[in-house]
Amino acid sequence: MQILIVEDDEATAAYIQKGLIEAGHNVDIAREGDRGLEMASAGQFDALIVDRMLPNLDGLSLISNLRDNGNKTPALVLSALGEVNDRVEGLKMGGDDYLTKPFALSELLARLEALDRRTSAEVKETTLLVGDLKMDLLGREVHRGDKRIDLQPREFRLLEYLMRHSNQVVTRTMLLENVWDYNFDPQTNVIDVHISRLRSKIDKNFDTAMLNTVRGAGYILRETKA
Repeated sequence: MQILIVEDDEATAAYIQKGLIEAGHNVDIAREGDRGLEMASAGQFDALIVDRMLPNLDGLSLISNLRDNGNKTPALVLSALGEVNDRVEGLKMGGDDYLTKPFALSELLARLEALDRRTSAEVKETTLLVGDLKMDLLGREVHRGDKRIDLQPREFRLLEYLMRHSNQVVTRTMLLENVWDYNFDPQTNVIDVHISRLRSKIDKNFDTAMLNTVRGAGYILRETKA
């Protein structure tokens, strides 16, 4: 699952992120409510974990705004407010579940799985498509045009993240946190090495390069015409 955590407490966000990645999920983080709304509105997430008390825009207003605009992404509300009226308000504002702090990570994961099962009747995303680059998430296969591209597991995960954020600049920090699960830059060239390998596989012998370096910022996977 592609999950967005909207949480301003750095320690809590890191704790949840680590557990989700270990469980096999992809994770993005927003620290403020307005930024969380902006990211969630793009519609690329399978689930949202939203803290109730956030800077700039509170979590319930964030979810309510999404629902008013037709965004049905399942949302789990996190809050230290655990009275019945608080939980009822959270659900009425558009939350799909409500978990009070402090919480056990195992319960959070179980609730996310329940939300995923609840929406399993809907069409689930099984492929990613950016221009003529196609990724089969179930078969774990990648093709560009008619050419099959063989990737190592880490390369597959890296490309999946880049495809989910296509036409956006992705920073080294974002890759370290979401593909390698590092919470800091250890002054390693691991990203450069993997980007170079991935670029040679998806761009070699094609007229247009999709994977580009943005000097001083990061990397971008740009869509090309099929």
